[in-house]
Amino acid sequence: MLKHIPPCLSPELLKVLAEMGHGDEIVLADANFPAASLAQRLVRADNCNIPTLLDAILMYFPLDTFVDCPVVLMGTGDPDVRPPIWQEYSKCILGRDGDRPVALLERYEFYERAAQAYAIVATGETELYANVILKKGVVIHNA
Repeated sequence: MLKHIPPCLSPELLKVLAEMGHGDEIVLADANFPAASLAQRLVRADNCNIPTLLDAILMYFPLDTFVDCPVVLMGTGDPDVRPPIWQEYSKCILGRDGDRPVALLERYEFYERAAQAYAIVATGETELYANVILKKGVVIHNA
C-alpha cells in the first residue's frame, strides 16, 4: 500500500505508465471499445470511469509538448455532436496540464491508432464516444 496514490491507479497501470517513454501513447477505452482485440498490452480498470482515471493519470503523466495535439478523442462522425464527457476531459486537462489542444479522429482511424498504442486501458466507462488517446511527454527536472 502506498500513500496518496488514487485507488483507480492499479500497480499494473502504474508500471505501464512508468515504462512508457516520450512519444508513447496510451488509450483510455470505454466499455464498448474492442480493447482486448486491439491491445498490445491490455490493462483492466473495469471499476473506473474515464474522467476519474484521466485525472489520476495526469497527476503523474506529462503530456507531450512536441506535438500539436497530445490528446486525441474518437469523433462522433458529426462535428455538431460533442458528448458531455468531452467537457469533463477538457476541465481535467486544463486543471492538470494547462490549455492543451485536442484532436478528433474518425472511428476506424482511431482504432488503427489505438492498435499501435503502447497500452490500452479497458475501463467501465459507459458514456458513448468516451475513448481518448494520450501521448506521453517528458519530465523536466531543473538542476
